[in-house]
Amino acid sequence: MDAKLSDKPGRRPSTATVVQEGTIVSDPADAELLAAMGYKQELRRHYSTVQVFAIAFSIMGLLPSIASTLSFSIPAGPVGMVWGWFVASFFIFIVGLAMADLASAMPTAGGLYWWTHYFAADKYKRSLSFLVGYSNTLGLIGGICSIDYGFALMLLSLISIARDGEWSASRPIVYGTYAACVFSHGIIATFFGRIMPKIQSACIYANVGLVLATVIALPIGKAQNNGPVNSGGYVFGHTENLTTWPAGWAFMLAWLSPIWTIGAFDSCVHMSEEATHAARAVPLGVLWSIGSCWVLGFLCLCIIAAVINKDLTAVLNSSFGQPMAQIYYDALGKKGALGFMSILAIVQFFMGLSLVIAASRQSWAFSRDGALPFSSFFRHVSKRIRFQPVRMIWGVVVAAIVIGLLCLIDEAAASALFSLAVAGNDLAWGTPIFCRLVWGQDKFRPGAFYTGWMSKPIAITAIIYLFFAIILCMFPTTGPNPDPEDMNYTIVINSAVWLGALLYYALFARKWFTGPKMTVGSESESDQDVSNEQSDENSSPEAVEAK
Repeated sequence: MDAKLSDKPGRRPSTATVVQEGTIVSDPADAELLAAMGYKQELRRHYSTVQVFAIAFSIMGLLPSIASTLSFSIPAGPVGMVWGWFVASFFIFIVGLAMADLASAMPTAGGLYWWTHYFAADKYKRSLSFLVGYSNTLGLIGGICSIDYGFALMLLSLISIARDGEWSASRPIVYGTYAACVFSHGIIATFFGRIMPKIQSACIYANVGLVLATVIALPIGKAQNNGPVNSGGYVFGHTENLTTWPAGWAFMLAWLSPIWTIGAFDSCVHMSEEATHAARAVPLGVLWSIGSCWVLGFLCLCIIAAVINKDLTAVLNSSFGQPMAQIYYDALGKKGALGFMSILAIVQFFMGLSLVIAASRQSWAFSRDGALPFSSFFRHVSKRIRFQPVRMIWGVVVAAIVIGLLCLIDEAAASALFSLAVAGNDLAWGTPIFCRLVWGQDKFRPGAFYTGWMSKPIAITAIIYLFFAIILCMFPTTGPNPDPEDMNYTIVINSAVWLGALLYYALFARKWFTGPKMTVGSESESDQDVSNEQSDENSSPEAVEAK
């Protein structure tokens, strides 16, 4: 049965607490809004508004992400680094506003494909929601791959710095480090669910602290060790073009850094069923995370441009394998570079952890609706391990380890991990906004957050930008005639994902995939295990506290 949305999604009938199987789950407003979309409450709601924001902000991991993507922006010079970030972030914020409208009205873990199904025309809704679900699922897993691959490079660059650039990691070593990182994320996400919201809150302080420390330390170190910082004219007005593209297009390609960095705000949507007061918490989490990265990222890049070696080619081709490592080394020396790169690596590790959590929730929601292979297995929610989709956490981990094998091939294949995240998620974000604009304006009922009369212009701007961003990320970054090592395989990988999903739907899934399924009033496989686990649950500290 297709899910239906009530005309009053924002009702708050009381402030009493809903208790399910001896454990506090939600207040009735959240449970009722979720029920209006056809779903019963199965996950524990224990993420506050700040902690929902922290999930996205932690995944974005501002400074580590900037460090991982400097190779996209440095070729355009300081203007590309600084103003490319500012302009692209503005458009990303517009997308966030369009998503916030939808997230407030209909907060559910599988929001993107749910919204698509709800707003699209009847003859397209099933195929489009199927496509969006797969694009978003694989895009999030691709994000895990790219973040943890960046972590592996960052961690191994420490060894290179310690040995003064005389050692570099082979591809098997990089992959082994990457796989160990992903596996450790699965362990932590499974067994540390109790403290996960606190970990996310701590990540806010770690990210902001790292930004402030870098902004203060780099100019001081530059002045003490290598003379004065670069002038304001250089920072805000100097252009270069280290590609064979025209200078204007080199500037546009610099947008890839903020596009990849500020690319996880939909994780707030996927935490909707674990957020308290979700209709407010989720849209605020989306906008706070984008806005924070917009402002703090602009500040960081201004400072980086002020201290960077004007021989940008030397920075790009650093023997440390990381442009940011070279920037720290030039300004702060060996010990300073080791210290800051160590902290960067730690923060990036927790970025990957946060994305494993968000990706598992999206994938769990998609399996709840029967869309993924082995959905009946993966949609199980463990009552023993704090109402978490443990099987799906490990499904995501295994998928990331397998997809990560691409990094064993060459640098171009490794770069495909970045493109899978960017293009896949852009399509998943844009489709429900497009469907609402074209087919669903009359069906939309605003939630606690709403942009009012600006909602339609915002949606149009967001769609145009996302279409452009998908095309942009498919261009080779070095020039129009790349060799195999510099080729951008985004179009190959993402076309395989999109066409594969549509082909799978046309041949098989159309026979059984009917869109989001109602679970209100139904007995799920998770519920069947409750009686076997009730005695353990009732003796837990959480159950005693709830009673």
